[in-house]
Amino acid sequence: MKLETLSTEISKTSYPGRGIVIGKSQDGKYAVTAYFIMGRSENSRNRIFVEDGEGIRTEAFDPKKLKDPSLIIYSPVRVLGNNTIVTNGDQTDTIYDNMNAQMTFEQSLLCRQFEPDAPNFTPRISGVMNVCDNKFSFYMSILKSDEGRPESNCRYTFHYDNPIAGEGRFIHTYQGDGNPLPSFEGEPQRVDIKGGIDEFTNTVWNALNPDNKVSLFTRFIEISTGKYTSKIINKNVK
Repeated sequence: MKLETLSTEISKTSYPGRGIVIGKSQDGKYAVTAYFIMGRSENSRNRIFVEDGEGIRTEAFDPKKLKDPSLIIYSPVRVLGNNTIVTNGDQTDTIYDNMNAQMTFEQSLLCRQFEPDAPNFTPRISGVMNVCDNKFSFYMSILKSDEGRPESNCRYTFHYDNPIAGEGRFIHTYQGDGNPLPSFEGEPQRVDIKGGIDEFTNTVWNALNPDNKVSLFTRFIEISTGKYTSKIINKNVK
C-alpha cells in the first residue's frame, strides 16, 4: 500500500465523518493517535470534547439545543491499563468492559454492529493501542453494513505489530459526502506521521473541512515510559 500524506487523505472529501489515526512518531519514541468528529446537522455540530479521567467524552456545547444524545454523546477515549481505546461511539465502553473481562479486542466487539441510523448505517470504527515493556502495537476495527443492507453486518479487524516510525493508519466512517453517506471501504489507509504533537495536531485540524469540523483529540504516548501528552481543539469555544 502506498504511503499517503495524511493532510491530503483527510482533505480529499468535505465529509469523512469521524476519523481515527494511529501510528508511531517520526523519531520512533511515541505511539500517536488522533480522533476527530465532524457534523452536518445542528445537533451533530453542537458538541465539544472534554477531558474525563485519562480519556475524553463528548458534551453538548449548548445543552438547550441538544435533541438526540443517543449517537453523539459518548466517551471516544478510555484507558485500560496499558491499552488506550479510541472509537467513534459507545462501543468504547463495550471494549473497555469486555477487555477488562479478559476478552480480546476482536471478541469484545462481537456483540456490536454498525450504528442504527438508517439510511446511512454509519460504521463503527475502533482502535486500541498497547504500550508495554518498551513495545507498541495496535488494532483497528470497522463494523459496517453489507453495501447498505442492514440485515448483514461485516466485521474487519487489523493488527499492526511494531509499526514503522513516521507511519500510521487512518480509518474514517464515510468515503465522502452523499445521501445516504457512503461507508468507508477497504483497509485503513497508510499515512505519514510528521513532527511532534503540536505539528501533528495542526496538520489534522487544518486539513479538516472548515464548515464541517467540530472537535479533535490527539495524544502522544512515550513508548519507553507510558507517559502521555494530549491536545483538544474544539470549534465551539465557551
